[in-house]
Parts: sequence; C-alpha cells; structure tokens
Amino acid sequence: MMDEMYMREAMNQALKAQAIGEVPIGAVIVFKDRVIATGYNVRETEQTTLSHAELIAIEEANENIGSWRLEDCTLYVTLEPCPMCAGAIVQSRIKRVVYGATDPKAGCAGTLMNLLNDERFNHQVDVEKGILKEECSKLLSNFFRELRNKKKQ
Repeated sequence: MMDEMYMREAMNQALKAQAIGEVPIGAVIVFKDRVIATGYNVRETEQTTLSHAELIAIEEANENIGSWRLEDCTLYVTLEPCPMCAGAIVQSRIKRVVYGATDPKAGCAGTLMNLLNDERFNHQVDVEKGILKEECSKLLSNFFRELRNKKKQ
C-alpha cells in the first residue's frame, strides 16, 4: 500500500512535467516514511542532459539530509532508471528503488541490464518493479501519441 501511495506522488510529479510539455517522468525520495525530495523531467526546458527526474530528486534529497549518502532512502520513479540515473542511484547509496513502467530502450534496473544489482560495485540496491505499471505506462504512451498527432497536423 505504501509503495502505491508514494508511486502516485511520483505520478503527480510526472504530470507537472507533462503540463510544461516535458516527457512525463516523476520521482520522489522517501526517508523515514516522509517525502524529502521530488523531481520531474525538465530536460527540454533546461536543455541539460542531467535534468532527469531522479537526478533532480537526488540533489534535493542531498540538500535536505545534508549528505551525499542517501542510505536509508527509497526512490520512487514512474519509469525504470536509465544508465545515467542508475549510476547516480548506486553512487548516492540509495537503499531501494521502486519503479512503475519498464524502459525497453534504456532501462538499467533489469530490462537491458541491471546496474543497480551489479555485484562488481560496492553498493547494490533493492529493486521493486511494476508498481502501478499500467498507469505509469499510460502516462507515457498518451504523451507520445499526442506528440505524434501534433506533428502530423
């Protein structure tokens, strides 16, 4: 139940991205049953590669905790993390990642590879996948359908 509740908050973040024309991806970080950071995709708005929802949330969590180590935190994200975000998750020592939709083109939490559980790194992350998968997937598919329709017009 808690995973679904926090994933819904991540979906609310994704809707903020969608409202400004960004790909609807949202993230929240939870520490001691409290949301301490949020983020949503602003890559097009900011024109920076690093403006993924997860990275924005990680930076905010670092500021709120006062440490780069997020050891007792859970990251909820609507789309499976890409290689860049998976690397940041490992480096920040996040304990657990919960994601909604899988990413067949860039997913690095089990789909294309699993950087979060690679034992060659000094930190591994517990992964829970598919929480509200259909709803998270629908956000993305609807967004891209509308984008294609606009391009046709």
